[in-house]
Amino acid sequence: MTDVLRTSFRTGLVGSLRTEDAGTRAILVGWVHRRRDLGGLVFLDLRDRAGLLQVSFDPEAAPAEAIREARGLGPEDVVQVEGTVELRPRGKINADLPTGEVELRAESLRVLQRADPLPIPVYRTPDEELPMEDLRLRYRYLDLRRPEIQRNLMLRHTAARSARSFLDANGFVEVETPMLTRRTPEGARDYLVPSRVHPGEFFALPQSPQIYKQLLMVSGYDRYYQIVRCLRDEDLRADRQPEFTQIDAELSFVDEEDVFRIGEGMVAQLWRDVLEVDLPVPFPRLTYDQALRSYGTDKPDLRYGLEIVDVTETLQRSDFRIFSGTLGSDQRIRGVRVPGGAQLSRREIDELQLVAKRGGAPGTLWVKKTESGWSGPFAKALGGDVASSFEAESGTVAGDLFVAVVGYFRTGSEPGEQIPPWPESETPREAALDELRRHLADRMGLVRADEHAWAWVTEFPMFDWDPDNGRLVASHHMFTAPHQADIEMLKELTDGDFRGSRDAAWRLYSTGLRSRAYDAVYNGNELASGSVRIHDQDLQRIVFRSLGLSEEEAREKFGFLLEAFRFGAPPHAGFAFGLDRLAMLLAGAASLRDVIAFPKTTAARALFEGAPAPVDDADLREVHIRKRDDETN
Repeated sequence: MTDVLRTSFRTGLVGSLRTEDAGTRAILVGWVHRRRDLGGLVFLDLRDRAGLLQVSFDPEAAPAEAIREARGLGPEDVVQVEGTVELRPRGKINADLPTGEVELRAESLRVLQRADPLPIPVYRTPDEELPMEDLRLRYRYLDLRRPEIQRNLMLRHTAARSARSFLDANGFVEVETPMLTRRTPEGARDYLVPSRVHPGEFFALPQSPQIYKQLLMVSGYDRYYQIVRCLRDEDLRADRQPEFTQIDAELSFVDEEDVFRIGEGMVAQLWRDVLEVDLPVPFPRLTYDQALRSYGTDKPDLRYGLEIVDVTETLQRSDFRIFSGTLGSDQRIRGVRVPGGAQLSRREIDELQLVAKRGGAPGTLWVKKTESGWSGPFAKALGGDVASSFEAESGTVAGDLFVAVVGYFRTGSEPGEQIPPWPESETPREAALDELRRHLADRMGLVRADEHAWAWVTEFPMFDWDPDNGRLVASHHMFTAPHQADIEMLKELTDGDFRGSRDAAWRLYSTGLRSRAYDAVYNGNELASGSVRIHDQDLQRIVFRSLGLSEEEAREKFGFLLEAFRFGAPPHAGFAFGLDRLAMLLAGAASLRDVIAFPKTTAARALFEGAPAPVDDADLREVHIRKRDDETN
């Protein structure tokens, strides 16, 4: 046992005992996980954060009073036991526990605190279901005692420690940035904090430390990092919380490859430290266009194949009306070849219609190749040379299934070829193919659960289109640098009388300008985002103007940043890895809430403490806030 954990109450942790401790004296404290009374003998499973240990009370070692006391213990009573660590008899070893080869033969027992009857159980058998999540969140301090949750939080601790160790070793300086800051448009709603000393004015809680870390680069700190809390007032789901944690970093005098080398080096060390897995580096690189064209998503799962194939030109030559009807339009015919998919039942194939609709397509078309020929809804399109061309392009052989989707896509048929934006009434079809690809990989058993497939996705669009407001928005954020080859085009399109009008903004969006933004993706999950930043005030002004900000608005909101750029700003770039999501995937957990100590519900409530909660009128007056009458709401 480690002396560093010795206190006046204990000689070490319960779960740290092993065979080499046999014969030693130990004083242990913890919670009663469960009790087993076998008449003459009483056994306790004692638990602390390091694990479980069997404690035995028998008349040969323990006084009658201690055995009586042990018989009266209930779940979660807090106790202190003293005795000798002994090897468990052969045949009584518990191979499921790290401590399963030893036990503490108790000689004394002291009850430190009795526990009331529990509103939720901490101990449960493997076949017992967990209580409802809302009830577990209401009593989170009890739920946190569950060994599964304790393992998750210890894993999270190891991951954070590993990241710090790597960044420290690579010359990064940890700097804390403010939690009370200025409201800036970053895409999501801010949490606002009223100022008591400045009536009518508000702080915002940071969505990220973006501007501060850029200013640190201007200040000459070269390499910054922070494991930082960020907050966004947005709708929640299983992998999103209103407050979340980032492993945040920024570097000066670097380009994308420098950032990738640091990011993947950190991840590789983290995977070694947490999972004892060696990741191959460097990670593959895919452009955004390549990812969408080949996988239907900007966060592709690369553990299996099923790459998307464009068969437009071939199938347009057929007399199949749905295919020939795409001639002269920007619609494409794309699909996925499923090796061995011809074995799927008609019910399983019909299910693909629902999967495609889930991704925004009206449906899907399919064809099987068997030893006797083609079958399926578009089998009649595969006659003559169309069939041979289709086989060559799609790679379809006997025993395969090909599933096709028709419609508008974000990317062209060749790498880098851009299709003009689809009609606003249309949904791009990549999402449907992504859904189909994931579904089919799962159905066909192609997903290799023990594989760790990382990649960098690069060259994201500079701009997205907000159809609800008919305006341009930054695809990443407005401090992201345009692709070097697209800067002159950006300047031309925003020159002269450009005022950010709807038509002008749509023309700018239609050009398909690229940015120097990048994501790190893992097994189909986005785990990091970053970019090369703008460090030139004139270029930053152009990007502000393209997003509809006037010179006056840019000065009001970001004048401090533009001013800083005047005094020697270095080229810089950075990234932010989501620690919560990293921990969730490393732990194999189903939800972020399983790797966060005190999470919120999907309604953004903290059930254990009852937050948010009403505030007295007197307290509101102190911060110069007055509630509206109910009838005016």
